[in-house]
Amino acid sequence: MRAQIRPALMVLLILTLVTGVIYPLVITGVAQLIFPGQANGSLVKVDGQVVGSALIGQALNAPGYFWPRPSVIEYNPMPSSGSNLGPTSQALLEQVQQREQDIRLFYNLTADANIPPDLLFASGSGLDPHISPAAARLQIARVAQERSLPKEQVATVIKQFTEPAQFGLLGKPRVNVLLLNLALDGLK
Repeated sequence: MRAQIRPALMVLLILTLVTGVIYPLVITGVAQLIFPGQANGSLVKVDGQVVGSALIGQALNAPGYFWPRPSVIEYNPMPSSGSNLGPTSQALLEQVQQREQDIRLFYNLTADANIPPDLLFASGSGLDPHISPAAARLQIARVAQERSLPKEQVATVIKQFTEPAQFGLLGKPRVNVLLLNLALDGLK
């Protein structure tokens, strides 16, 4: 049995070094060389100050800014999770109905007006940085009025920051809320 312990410990040590030290260092080095922005968290800087990440949604409720989709974790990246409420959950139904009622009142929408689903449902991670173009268009009048900008100009910025489906077929068109708001800040 002793004859088997020494080789087993050597294999454990070698595999630990290879998979736990060497491989992560090599991959980190390659990522830093080839994709430094992404390897460092896709941080967005304004005047040298980090204002967020293009990959993580942020809580925004100022009237002059586009608002992100709801988050059940209040945009805290540490737990990064959804609510785990299933489609038959009464609590989920109540949350969605309350959001729908709030949006209809806030935007003065009729009962038959279509509300983009991403404004009603939180994302699976609770950190989605994107909204649909339809959700952005719903907010144009409020943002334009608060910023004293023509609606057409705000709509143009939305079009400029609308990302297509990945590779033309994965997902749907989307707008990064942080980048959109920073672009509008740059208009002044």
